[in-house]
Amino acid sequence: MDDVCRRVLDEVDGQADSMFGILRQLVEIPSISGTDAENEAIAATARIFADHGLDVDHWQIPLDEITARPDFPGVEVERHEAWGLVGRLTGRRSGTGDAPTLMFNGHVDVVPAGDLQQWTTDPFDARVDGGRLFGRGSCDMKAGLVAALWATESIRRSGVQLRGDVVLAAVLGEEDGGLGTYSTLARGWTADACVIPEPTDLDLVPANAGALTFRLVVPGRAAHASRRTEGVSAIEKLWPVFEALEQLEARRNRDPHPMAARWDIAYPLSIGTVHAGDWASSVPDVLVAEGRLGVAIDEPVEHARDELEHAVRAACDTDPWLRDHPVTIEWWGGQFASGRLADDSDLLDRVRRAHAAVGGNAQEVWIAPFGSDLRLMTGIGGVPTLQYGPGDVALAHAADESVALDDVRTAARALAVVAVEMCGHG
Repeated sequence: MDDVCRRVLDEVDGQADSMFGILRQLVEIPSISGTDAENEAIAATARIFADHGLDVDHWQIPLDEITARPDFPGVEVERHEAWGLVGRLTGRRSGTGDAPTLMFNGHVDVVPAGDLQQWTTDPFDARVDGGRLFGRGSCDMKAGLVAALWATESIRRSGVQLRGDVVLAAVLGEEDGGLGTYSTLARGWTADACVIPEPTDLDLVPANAGALTFRLVVPGRAAHASRRTEGVSAIEKLWPVFEALEQLEARRNRDPHPMAARWDIAYPLSIGTVHAGDWASSVPDVLVAEGRLGVAIDEPVEHARDELEHAVRAACDTDPWLRDHPVTIEWWGGQFASGRLADDSDLLDRVRRAHAAVGGNAQEVWIAPFGSDLRLMTGIGGVPTLQYGPGDVALAHAADESVALDDVRTAARALAVVAVEMCGHG
C-alpha cells in the first residue's frame, strides 16, 4: 500500500463519528418503498452529498416515460413521484476518456417493518448497542451507502487528486424492481466498474440469481357454505397447482451453479400472498396467489417463465374442474433477471486485494439467491459490477435488523483503496 492510500485511510479512521451519525440520520427516515419518505431519503442524501463537496445531480424521474419503456424492469408499489440522485467526486481527467470512472451504487428504500411486536424498539429509532446499529434499513443497505460516501469523503479530505471520477448513485425502488438504477442509467450515468455495497458480510458476490414476480388467479364456483358440494372452492383448487410448483422448484434446483451450493435452495419458488373469499359462509369463487420464481444464473427470463407456465398447465390438465377452468398467470411487478460480473473483469481481484490490505477477514465468493440492481448495471448498463458490503443478508428484512459498525468501517477502508487504485492519482 502506497503513501497515498495510507493518507486516505487515516481520513477514514478520523471520520468515524461523523459517518456513524449520518447512518443514524438515514436509518431514522422511514423510507419504505412507495412512500413519500422514499423521496425524503433521497433529498436528505442529496444535501449530505453537497455538504461533503460532491457535484450533485438531483432530478425528478419522468415516471410515465420511464415506466413505458419496453425493457423497464417493473414495480410493485405505486409511486406518484420519484427522484434520482448522483454525487460525483470529479477527477482531474474527468471527461477526457483516459481515466477510469468508478461507481458506488446504493439504495435508500427499505421494506416494511412487519410485526412491530417482534422488534425490541421502534424500527426507525436507529439505536446503537454492543457495537451494532439497529433499525430497518441499517443492514439493507444504508450502511453500505454510507460506507461508500465515507470512502469518497476520505479521499476528498486527504487532498488526493484522483485522475478519474468516483460516482455515488443513491437510488430508490431497488426492493421492487430497480426503478432508481434503471433511471440513473437512462440519464446517462455510467462507469468503467461498479461496486454495490449490499450486505454480503464483506464477502465477494459477483453474480445474482433472478426473481420474477407472478400472480395466479384460480377460479372456483360460489355456493352457500351449507351446500358446499354444489360449489367449487378456489382454495381447494390451489392445492394441485401448489404441489406442482413444489415439484418444479425441486427440479430447477437439482444442479445449481457451484458457487450457489451454499444455499439450501439456490433458486427459490415461493408463494408470498394468498387472497380468497369474501364471506365466511360462502364457497370462495376466486383465489389470487402471488409469488416469486427464482431464475438460474445465465437462464433467459423467458425460459424460466415457460417452465412455470407449463407446470401450471400440466396441473390443470390433471383436475377435471381446472381442465375446463384453467388458472391464469400474470407476470407483474419486479422482473429481476440474473446477472453476473464479466469474466474478463479484474474488479473482483481489486476488491479482494483492497479488503485484505485494510486488514479484512478471509472472504468467500458466492452467488446470491436474490435479485438486485447488479443485473441492471451489467445487463442494460454493460458495467462490470460486484457486490461487496457490510451486513449479513439474513438480517436484512428481519425484525431487529442491524449492522456491525466495525464492518461498515472496514468496507469504507476497502472501498477507498479500490477507488484510489482504480481511478489513479499523481
